[in-house]
Parts: sequence; structure tokens; C-alpha cells
Amino acid sequence: MQTPGFFATRAMAIVLGVAALAGQCQAGPAVEATGTWVQKAPMPTPRAELSLAQVGGKLYALGGMIDGASVARNEAYDIATDTWRVREPMPRALDHLGVAVVNGKIITVGGFVGAVHKDGQAAVFEYDPAANTWRTLAPMSAGRGSVGVAVLDGKVYAIGGRNPANATVATNEVYDPATNTWTALAPLPKARDHAAVIAAEGKIHVIGGRFTGPGDRTDLHDIYDPASNTWTSGPPLPTARSGLAYALYKGLAVVLGGEFPQEKRAFAENEAFDLKTNTWRTLAPMPRGRHAAGAASDGRLLYVAGGFFLPGDMGGETTGELMAFSLP
Repeated sequence: MQTPGFFATRAMAIVLGVAALAGQCQAGPAVEATGTWVQKAPMPTPRAELSLAQVGGKLYALGGMIDGASVARNEAYDIATDTWRVREPMPRALDHLGVAVVNGKIITVGGFVGAVHKDGQAAVFEYDPAANTWRTLAPMSAGRGSVGVAVLDGKVYAIGGRNPANATVATNEVYDPATNTWTALAPLPKARDHAAVIAAEGKIHVIGGRFTGPGDRTDLHDIYDPASNTWTSGPPLPTARSGLAYALYKGLAVVLGGEFPQEKRAFAENEAFDLKTNTWRTLAPMPRGRHAAGAASDGRLLYVAGGFFLPGDMGGETTGELMAFSLP
């Protein structure tokens, strides 16, 4: 739900500069006074631990968690009209799922069912927005939730996560839609979950996350090269955190929000790795810190939906807010 009085109007634009960032970010990247946040129509169903995908000018908010229970919700946001529509629910209620878009269809990967961080799933489903139908695809080799997913050259990479025994894993697998098969690849240098996984310019970036549970966080930035099946290290994330929302936006690998329960904090940070300069940029933070949100971009705007305002999966208010960020 929305916080009373937080926004006077949905159309209010919030331009945040250097003063708003003071003391929030670790030293490193240059602070910029650019970036605008605008509130859009909220999701019909407030939830967290969901995933967001963009297809054909629409955002699809899939799965998630409400009051500690997984949901199968599928709600579509029309970017042009600022309206939501309920679509065919997922075949199974899932939270902490990964999503990918290939050839105009949405592929969901893994996720948890029921209790928090329990019963990681290997299931993979495909949603056809045009037909509003679902079908089952080949499963992963083993169940995983809080798995990071990215698409490169038409293939879906599923990296890290937590297995059915609630252990963090370094697993790296690739799904080929043409053959409906999964192939094991070189694992992460160090197992982690709740990380950002973003594909760009032939590489896959795995950023932040945690190693054992909500009591830790990392600034690690590992880069996977599918051509050589090898990993290298990239510049670390300026603000270590897990449970991030992430998306590729205007040539930037953007990571937003996150949590660190040890500090009883949900982050508002908005940091972007510039793929051209190999450096981090600090952008205007979100109006209010959150974690467990979904993110996606249509190229013009970057959208963040849902999440928790406090750390932990039972950490207070669940939001249905949809926020849009833009750079000049």
C-alpha cells in the first residue's frame, strides 16, 4: 500500500541532487545531480519478492510474496495509458523467481514456495503475452530461489541462488530455448544469492548479494564471459547490499535499493555501472528505501515495482508503488 502523505500527487516528479545523497553512499563514484523519479499507477496487488519484465510496451509483475505466502499473480501495466490489467496467473505460486524475455515471451526461472527461503524450485515456465497463456519448459538441474537471471544471445543464464536445503550455491546454468535444454557452466567464484545479474555487451555481470543469509552483504562484482566460460573481477559495488532490483538502462547496469538487516536498513541507493568507462556512477536515490522489488526498462524509463520498506521478508509494509526513473 502507499504511505499516506508521501506523495501529494502521482504526477509529482522528484529531482534529487547532491544534498539528498549526503552520507548515504560510500566513497567512490562521483555524485550526480541528474535523474528524476516519478510515481506511476500502483500495482493492483501490493507485494514483494516479485519479478518485473517488459514486453511490447507493457510491464508484467509476476509472482511475489504477501504476508509471508507466495502468490501466482500476473498483472500487466500499460506504459502508454498508465493502467494495470490482471492477466492469467502463473501455473504455480512463486516468490524470489528470476525472469527473462526471449522472442517476446517471458520465461520464469526457479523461485521459492511457501515459507521464506524454503523449497527452492527447479520449475521453468513460459508466458506468451499475446495469447495470455502459460506452458512448462525443461526444469533446471536442481531447485533454486533468489536466483539471478539474464539473457544473452537468445539464451537464458541462471546464476547463484539458494537450493531446497536453504544453502547458497555457485551454480551457473544456461537454457537454450531452441532445444529446451539446460547446460552446466563454470560456477561463480564464490557462492551467493540475492545478487543483481545483468547481461550487456557479450558479458554477464553479477553484482552484490550475500553469502549465507540476511546477516551479510557483499560488494563483489564478478563478470562472466560465455565465449571462454571464465570469470573475472570487476570494480566493486560502491554500496554493499543484497536483495537488489536491477536492470540494463541506457548502457548502464543499474542496481537499486536492497537491504542489510544487521543495520535494520532498506537502501534507497541507485548506482550504475557504466559499461563504456568501466566505472560506477551514483544517481539520484529512490524517494524511499526498499528491497525485494522488481525492475525493468523500456529503454526510455527504468521502472521499479513493489518491495518491502524495511529489511527482512516479514519486514513491515509491503508496497504496490510503481516508480519510474529517467536520465536526460
